[in-house]
Amino acid sequence: MSRMDLFRQHLSEKRAVKIIAGIDNFDIENIKKVVTSAENSNASAVDICAKEEIIKEIRSMTDMPIFVSSIVPEELIRAVELGADAIELGNFDALYKKGISLSADEVLDLAKRTLELMGNDKVFFCVTIPGEISVYEQIELARKLEAMGVDLIQTEGHFSSDEQADGVRGLMERAELTISNTIELSKNIDLPIMTASSINSVTAPFAFAAGACAIGAGSCINKMDSTISMMATIRNLVDIAAKNAEKVIELV
Repeated sequence: MSRMDLFRQHLSEKRAVKIIAGIDNFDIENIKKVVTSAENSNASAVDICAKEEIIKEIRSMTDMPIFVSSIVPEELIRAVELGADAIELGNFDALYKKGISLSADEVLDLAKRTLELMGNDKVFFCVTIPGEISVYEQIELARKLEAMGVDLIQTEGHFSSDEQADGVRGLMERAELTISNTIELSKNIDLPIMTASSINSVTAPFAFAAGACAIGAGSCINKMDSTISMMATIRNLVDIAAKNAEKVIELV
């Protein structure tokens, strides 16, 4: 079984857990901690930035499926050459921090460009749907991406800085938004959906209940100082995902 075969299996069982180091996280020591913790906690995959030396180093230390995230199609294709198992157009947090947003048409154009560069080489391709565009636009974009042959859709929750509350309330509002986006998309497309943004042990069960086949967790892990704390959090998420898979089996 290949690395991505295992991830696909977890996806089909609605129990996939992707641990996100961060699209703008270039701290190699932190990334190593995140990856080691994810591997030792039986997570389904890790997601790292598109910096070449980081991809090479992480590939050399793990057999886990590696997602590489970027908004630059050429970087995504280069990541595959360097050993990435999957590519993701997103996550957009780095842009939001700079006050930059992407429209549905811009995301679609970037996805088309990535597929063109991919050519006949089939690579697992995930696209993040911007959380700040309207629900109608999200659904239309997701349908177009599905028709193009994208493998996975990732949802997100995003507020502009002047709209988002601070602290726990802000996190819960982002989680509520990404989960509501998951509900809407799951009713309108057949593609598997990964729910991300403010996903932790409290919000993860709601993401799966909303129709997610996978969750993406980042900030609740990569901001921790110790590997022990990271592992404990990831194992909790993996356990939650496993329980969801059991419920799915019972309903079949």
